[in-house]
Amino acid sequence: MLPDPNSLYGPLDPAPEAGYENAPPRMGFFTDTSVCIGCKACEVACKEWNGVPESGLDLLGMSYDNTGALTANSWRHVAFIEQPRPAGHGAAPADVLGAPVAAGPAQPVGGGPQFLGMPGVQPPGRGTGVEERTDFRWLMMSDVCKHCTHAACLDVCPTGSLFRTEFGTVVVQEDICNGCGYCISACPYGVIDQRKDDGRAWKCTLCYDRLGAGMTPACAQACPTESIQYGPLEELREHAAVRVATLHDRGVPEARLYGHDPNDGVGGDGAFFLLLDEPEVYGLPPDPVVTTRDLPKMWKRAGLAALAMAAATVAAFVGGSS
Repeated sequence: MLPDPNSLYGPLDPAPEAGYENAPPRMGFFTDTSVCIGCKACEVACKEWNGVPESGLDLLGMSYDNTGALTANSWRHVAFIEQPRPAGHGAAPADVLGAPVAAGPAQPVGGGPQFLGMPGVQPPGRGTGVEERTDFRWLMMSDVCKHCTHAACLDVCPTGSLFRTEFGTVVVQEDICNGCGYCISACPYGVIDQRKDDGRAWKCTLCYDRLGAGMTPACAQACPTESIQYGPLEELREHAAVRVATLHDRGVPEARLYGHDPNDGVGGDGAFFLLLDEPEVYGLPPDPVVTTRDLPKMWKRAGLAALAMAAATVAAFVGGSS
């Protein structure tokens, strides 16, 4: 049997492979988007604990989301995805999914943002049944750094600013970051960003300082619905599989896990998600691959090309002098 091609790039068990002896269990996040209410408590808690500067109020003009994306000043980003539900393609009601859904009909307005309707007196779908719903639903997702098993940002950092912790997470040491930006282009998720006033790279640390003290990361501590769950990664994966099975039994066949598979292109994520639609709907790559995976092959080819060029030069020199 051929080895997993991704096993050659990055540590398989991150902390021990990074040199930690008697490392604790790998810790991570499981974000269950089916119970996210979009309150943004995680965003606020992250900023408060980590001293992340305010990022302003960004009125996007197409969503109630006022953050827009993960940035150097937004280490947690609650995405709001508004979806119309045409008749015959119903979604599970709010008491099944645990997610907020607009009660009024969606009405296009001049090709721009769509009117979400006024709140109704009954839960969505109560009067018509799930299959005949025609109103909006909101998909909420608190996005964050994935703390990949095979982290390309670690591979390309020239200063050692990025390092693997004993918990298997990936942290930026901003005091030795030189602002080269290599990690930004290497990240397959587009997570890392440079702060404009100093040029250094910033991202979620999974509250490394809190983990060392046995505390829960600030975002998970603040989440009122336990959409963000923190703990040993293997336990979270087991719990997530049970949650998906439960939703399937409740009539939500579109529920699926994202970033949980150790055999995917990044070796599995330390922060993974339960989604209610395709990853692309949430702005996530459907099949992420560590961007440094092909570097050994590329260097080998470059070396062969250099040898061929040197041989041709020698042959031309010898042939010209004879």
